[in-house]
Amino acid sequence: MQTFLKELRSALAMTVALGVIVCGVYPILVYTMGQAFFPGKANGSIIYHNGTAVGSSLLGQAFNGPRYFHPRPSAGGYDGTASGGTNLGPTSKDLIEKVQERVERYRETNSLAAGELVPADAATASASGLDPHISVENAILQAPRVAKARGWDTNGVIAVIQQHTEGRTLGLLGEPRVNVLLVNLALDEKEKTGK
Repeated sequence: MQTFLKELRSALAMTVALGVIVCGVYPILVYTMGQAFFPGKANGSIIYHNGTAVGSSLLGQAFNGPRYFHPRPSAGGYDGTASGGTNLGPTSKDLIEKVQERVERYRETNSLAAGELVPADAATASASGLDPHISVENAILQAPRVAKARGWDTNGVIAVIQQHTEGRTLGLLGEPRVNVLLVNLALDEKEKTGK
């Protein structure tokens, strides 16, 4: 019995010690380091426009209408609490039909010829359904529509795309991409200021 009580005290002491470290010390340490070294990222990479929070550079959001670049499709409706893909496999009839519908809608929205290739990111949702980026190719194909709706020259819109193209991560991971929120804000700002 003496051994059992000794073992029980040791187990309880270890449980309390680990609870304090894992549930107290570690989170406080991570929070403090995040706020000290990466405050923007630690607080959600929020984008402010004229003093108002308009979104996060890390989360996709819906943009409608011809004046704006449209993001990747979202299986979760651009709702952060509903993040996730469709979980449909490549041979799924439902997935094939959805992709075909998106391709046709993309071609119609952007006045593309019937046989013109549509970038994969314009027809498929990302794994999270909240990808804030589109490919440069996708942005370039949308540029004429955006330019026409704003009464601009297409080359002016392409210049804004080029200014907001992010390179490969660490110079080798992923593909060059355009953050939809940032490029749309830049278009609005350029229209407002004329610069």
